[in-house]
Amino acid sequence: MSWLDLSRLDPNAPGRFPGIGSVPTEPPNTERPTTEPPVTRTPSTTSGPPAPPGAEPATPTTAAATPESAVPEAEPEPEKTLDELLAELDALIGLHEVKAEIHRQVAVLRVEGLRTKAGLKSATITRHLVFVGNPGTGKTTVARLVGGIYRALGLLTKGQLVEVDRSELVAGYLGQTAIKTAEVVASAAGGVLFIDEAYSLAGDQYGTEAVDTLVKEMEDRRDDLVLIVAGYPDPMVVFIAQNPGLASRFRTTIEFADYTSDELLAIFKSTAAKADYDLPEATQERFTAILAATPRGPSFGNGRFARNLLEGAVGRHAWRLRDIPEPTVTQLRELLPEDVGPEPNPLDVGELAPLLGPPPEPLSDPADMVSGQPTEADDSEETT
Repeated sequence: MSWLDLSRLDPNAPGRFPGIGSVPTEPPNTERPTTEPPVTRTPSTTSGPPAPPGAEPATPTTAAATPESAVPEAEPEPEKTLDELLAELDALIGLHEVKAEIHRQVAVLRVEGLRTKAGLKSATITRHLVFVGNPGTGKTTVARLVGGIYRALGLLTKGQLVEVDRSELVAGYLGQTAIKTAEVVASAAGGVLFIDEAYSLAGDQYGTEAVDTLVKEMEDRRDDLVLIVAGYPDPMVVFIAQNPGLASRFRTTIEFADYTSDELLAIFKSTAAKADYDLPEATQERFTAILAATPRGPSFGNGRFARNLLEGAVGRHAWRLRDIPEPTVTQLRELLPEDVGPEPNPLDVGELAPLLGPPPEPLSDPADMVSGQPTEADDSEETT
């Protein structure tokens, strides 16, 4: 027998594989009558009682019978027109100088497009913008509207807003920052790339690499990309001056002033109304009093301050109604003055006093201690 002949191997022997050799792994079933036809079962895709004799077989219905193309898709929201976007801009609270500058930019870019369409020569106008101002002054909201306005003017193909900061542009090693920044810019192609606190890219080699990449991408994608950098006024001057390419591409700076007290109250009322909350006169006076007692430095939140107060009021309102099984609609809508207030500091001893209990009694009278030496009473206790 040739060593390649496997016909005599026992397929059931230890270490052997069933099926190798001429011995079958299962003997044929000789007890089944040969006259009985084999039964073929087809998986049924319908449910219900069996059909009566003589009825035509039902056509199986499966999920695959309906093509995916037949499922109606949700229609995308219609893009807003230029007039709608400008009306939305004008409806913002405050920001009078910002609105005027955006309207001026729209007029210049619109006429520039008409001159190009008519075959006239025109000067190159940079569309990139610098937003300076304190936090919470509406810079991100206006940047989103700018993307839509530029798209409506035909200057951008998509008009989306991509908001990033230093952490999303700078990598952990030199050479990787350029790749990371280029990928972020590519995701914003056709829209607006908004870099908040852009001055954080100044002062080190990693930030310099990101800025150099931004300058190159701004040139390569100048026809379908708008870059908006934002931050505090003074640091943004340093950021723009660190690279000559930035200074030549950012010709328009828009300053976002802090909101006045009346404007902050209007933001507080508008945000509450959009959430279906009512603010009685006493509640508005409570907000005004808290605002007057809050210092307004560079870190003041402006509109964010008003929104945070409202969120805190909503939480206190819910806690106030916790024991009412079925509050009325008026109770569900109305924010009372006690609902509005600054968030409590958990480190405040006054807040923790109920949890800590009474203070411990002093161990001894400080007057009985002189320079840390034991008193006469201590000597008597020791001698006893």
